[in-house]
Amino acid sequence: MSDRMERIRSRLAATLAPLDCQLLDESHLHAGHAGASTGAGHYRLTIVSDRFEGLNRVARHRLVYDSLREMMPGEIHALTIIAVAPSEQ
Repeated sequence: MSDRMERIRSRLAATLAPLDCQLLDESHLHAGHAGASTGAGHYRLTIVSDRFEGLNRVARHRLVYDSLREMMPGEIHALTIIAVAPSEQ
C-alpha cells in the first residue's frame, strides 16, 4: 500500500474510528484525465463508522471530506465514497 493511502487511512482512523475501511486506488483507470496529470489520485472508499449513525448521505460525506481536507485537491483529485452506519450493514 502506498504512503498516500496509509495517510488517508490514518486520518480517517483518527477522526471517524471506522469499524471497517476499504480504500482502493483507482488512479490507473484515469490515466490521461486532467486530474491525473498533477499526480493527485482517484480513490474509492467504503467506510463503516458509528459516527454516521442518524446522518444523511451529505452529512456523512462532509465528515469524510473534513477528515481529508488537507490532502484535497493536492493529493486526492477524486474520491468515491460509500459511507454507512453499522446498523445499515
